[in-house]
Amino acid sequence: MSDTVTLPWWAFLILAGLAGWAALVLLLAPGMRWFFRRRINVLIGEVNARLHVELPSFKLTRRQVLIDRLFHDPVVQAAAAAHASEQGASLRVTWRRVDRYAREIVPSFNAYIYFRVGYALARTVARTLYRVRIGYVDEAALAEVSPKSTIVFVINHRSNMDYVLAAFLAAERTALSYAVGEWARIWPLQQLIRAMGAYFVRRNSGDPLYRIVLARYVQMATTAGVTQAVFPEGGLTVDGLLRAPKFGLLDYMLKGFDANGDRDLVFIPVGINYDRVLEDRTQLLKLRPDQPRPGRWRGLVVGAEFSLRNLWLIVSGRWHRFGYACVNFGTPLSMRAYVRERGLHFPGLDETARRAEVGRFAAQLMDAIGRVIPVLPVALVAEIFARDPERALSGFDLKAAAHARMRELEADGAHLYIPRHDQEYAFEVGLRMLTLRRFVMESEGLFRAAPDQLDALRYYANSIAHLHGKAAGA
Repeated sequence: MSDTVTLPWWAFLILAGLAGWAALVLLLAPGMRWFFRRRINVLIGEVNARLHVELPSFKLTRRQVLIDRLFHDPVVQAAAAAHASEQGASLRVTWRRVDRYAREIVPSFNAYIYFRVGYALARTVARTLYRVRIGYVDEAALAEVSPKSTIVFVINHRSNMDYVLAAFLAAERTALSYAVGEWARIWPLQQLIRAMGAYFVRRNSGDPLYRIVLARYVQMATTAGVTQAVFPEGGLTVDGLLRAPKFGLLDYMLKGFDANGDRDLVFIPVGINYDRVLEDRTQLLKLRPDQPRPGRWRGLVVGAEFSLRNLWLIVSGRWHRFGYACVNFGTPLSMRAYVRERGLHFPGLDETARRAEVGRFAAQLMDAIGRVIPVLPVALVAEIFARDPERALSGFDLKAAAHARMRELEADGAHLYIPRHDQEYAFEVGLRMLTLRRFVMESEGLFRAAPDQLDALRYYANSIAHLHGKAAGA
């Protein structure tokens, strides 16, 4: 019994590894889960006390539970059975497809990551790149929105920075849930985006089964009170103009809306504008389909050069931010009031009638978004040059035109963001940025549009073109 047992080193290492693994799983892991769960619960309590809209229990439910709920939803199960019958496929195979779709769509919201990591990251990125401002908020109307309502922020889409900016600025009120395209399904971005509460959407999917699974998830989240952010345009603007709305997600939200239900559905129009859009060159390329496109590697090289050049400017103390980024929050639109005023009941409408009504409502939302898009210095000055690109203007004439345009916009009810409340400074900021980017040339005291940069000038001018109903250069 007291004889020494000798083990080879490899066996000892295996046994030690197994013992360590057992200690980790049985002793440390439960304690760590308890520690982090306690931290998250404390954070959720703090957030619910601070936010204007409490985090709904649906958002805090474990992801696997939501996947199971979506998979076993009666509408989804009926659609799966009908699809299998129509296609002559095995029901087991169809169920596997439904499960794959559910796992692809459903997020895994983590309050700690959203409010501690995501918020700090979004704030740092936004403030590093831009002078971030909130220009206008209809505080009185927002204060009247019931905290039990489902809130949907509807936003114009100028840049992928929209996601960062809106999440950062709305974090003092609520946690947003975005619909994100397939571009973000790369490791490790996919895991972070899921933890931030976003759900993935296949754009323009022709699979009816997939669309039913997606529709049911959106309806479940909407019914449960999850605050969402939607870009009705469906993609980034190419020429700077507001795009016609695509109303797939809106249709999913509205088709089951009952004015007599427990929750109202409230849409808040949000207008975003930038003095410089990071993707402007990429988007403008789409206006010239005949021009050669840089390959993937060339695009990576250009992106790396841009990043390294700006990093060097930061290190050397010569870097300046990309101007102003401004967000306006407009007057909320209650869906309960809207349908009662028009005598509508969306669940009772057939497909054609419902889509027609959703289209009308989407157009109204886009109009509301357009009215709150802020007028920034670059857009203001770019519009003057885009009107008559061949005309040379003195500094005095240019300043007079800018001040006259400001008065016109203010008289029309537009929301101008005037830095430092100084119109003179706003004009100077806009002109300086356009000359630094060589969109505008100066010679002998006269300013004129650079002939090879007219598309870029019109791109920025078009961000406010809807305020007088005419595209720049039209």
